[in-house]
Amino acid sequence: MNTAHVNGIDLAYTIEPGARPERPWMVFAHSLAADHSMWWPQIDAFTASHNVLRFDTRGHGASGAPDGDYTLESLASDLLQLLDVVGIRQCHFVGLSMGGMIGQAAVLLDPKRFETLVLADTSSRMAPEALPVWEARIAAVRGPEGMGAVAPATLERWFTAPFREREPQVVARIDRGIRNTRVAGYVGCSRAIMKLDLTDRLGQVRCPTLVIVGDQDPGTPPAMAEVIARAIPGARLEVIARAAHLANIEQPEAFNSLIRRFYSSAA
Repeated sequence: MNTAHVNGIDLAYTIEPGARPERPWMVFAHSLAADHSMWWPQIDAFTASHNVLRFDTRGHGASGAPDGDYTLESLASDLLQLLDVVGIRQCHFVGLSMGGMIGQAAVLLDPKRFETLVLADTSSRMAPEALPVWEARIAAVRGPEGMGAVAPATLERWFTAPFREREPQVVARIDRGIRNTRVAGYVGCSRAIMKLDLTDRLGQVRCPTLVIVGDQDPGTPPAMAEVIARAIPGARLEVIARAAHLANIEQPEAFNSLIRRFYSSAA
């Protein structure tokens, strides 16, 4: 992992081997309680044609995890400053869940930086009735079990039951990532997510956008994806069958194929 000092913290990132100046960049942003490694099913699919950058969001993985509440604007600024450090003038952005929220905030801050957007299993607004759920999660991780208090329920939201039964090693890998997330980072990013309210501004987005959602995603269900797709002019919505929240892991072939087709049509 490399490190860039941005916005007063050290942000960890990795660039896949074989990057060349003439090739386009893909930038991947992960979900809450994960890190850059959650994109392993996408690496081989895209490194032959793109330079690929993955990073650990503030509070996650090897990046700094300051105490206190974070904001989506600060998380988006982290991303934009990282692109400056690496020297990426434009990129194709792929974000899932919190990563998709960061992408929405970043394109509104600096629209020329993004050639395309892929927003997967994400939302553009936090419903007021969901806030008590987030408060309960924050209270739980601050208790004696730490991140272990939310790990089992998180896995149930992230993967369908058949997948959890069929792929226990994959589920165990993601479980370790959840439990290794620092509480300060989880709480700080949760506070940012709780203030999510971007729907009414998405009409400003002008770059080609693909919205992807698993048909069995309980956390950010297809209805939320439909809101984003309607709000962004010309956005395309694709629903992946037999997938919950981490559709990129549960149905990687379908996920990757949708992105390839999207890039071909946007070229």
